[in-house]
Amino acid sequence: MLSSTFAWLCRNATMKKLLWRGLYQLLAMRNPGFDWQFMNYGYLPGLDEPAPTQLTPADEFNRLQIGLYHHLLQSASPHGKSILEVGCGRGGGLSYIHRYHQPAETVGVDFSAKVIQLCRRKYTGQKIQFQPGDAEALPFDNNRFDCIINVESSHCYPSMEKFLAEAARVLKPGGHFLCADFRDATQLPLLHQQVATSGLKQLSFRDITPRVLAAMDADTATKLEHIRRSIPAPFRSSFSEFAGVTGSKIHNAFKTRETRYLSFTLQKPSQ
Repeated sequence: MLSSTFAWLCRNATMKKLLWRGLYQLLAMRNPGFDWQFMNYGYLPGLDEPAPTQLTPADEFNRLQIGLYHHLLQSASPHGKSILEVGCGRGGGLSYIHRYHQPAETVGVDFSAKVIQLCRRKYTGQKIQFQPGDAEALPFDNNRFDCIINVESSHCYPSMEKFLAEAARVLKPGGHFLCADFRDATQLPLLHQQVATSGLKQLSFRDITPRVLAAMDADTATKLEHIRRSIPAPFRSSFSEFAGVTGSKIHNAFKTRETRYLSFTLQKPSQ
């Protein structure tokens, strides 16, 4: 019931932005634990794909979620570059990139001020900049970053067109935009149109639904145990839906292909 009401309210663009910000603020306050660093559904590589390099024991717990970042970074190495993650969430992905790929600069923005405060407390020992920011009005100068990363966040934005325009503005010429997110199958033609008119060149566009679905199945037991320990009983069902455990609405939508999970790489033309 709660998830259906939330989806109905999100039909309005302004309400959609406010609701998603409110939800992430609530999650940051309700679950401030530093052990919860990722909020994506994960990615389980196929047999013919490279897996993430050897991870530390602390990172091994989040291998599936790190796998989604690893998948994206096959298109553009962040080593020695200025990196911006839009919708950085609880900071786990950006911390992984910073520690394993040695970018020259690592910056994360998120619409939720509470989440940014959480990241600043968690990653005080790492040279990562975290600041509040709106994906549709990024607080940066033109031609600022070599690479922009956006993981499982753009579906929350009222205007994908505005976000892509902002990404194009703050990217350096030749810079890359790496995105992984889901859309209803009926929205795919619109997404292709938005990409085509963004001013960015499309380098790749992949349907990775099977690999994400495999990760969701592999991670369900862990998520359910975390929800059991962290969430009050009346809210566990709603959080299970949000987490995408096996049998949830989003899991079933991926399984029936009513919803698709996509990854794509775009590049700003060189001047």
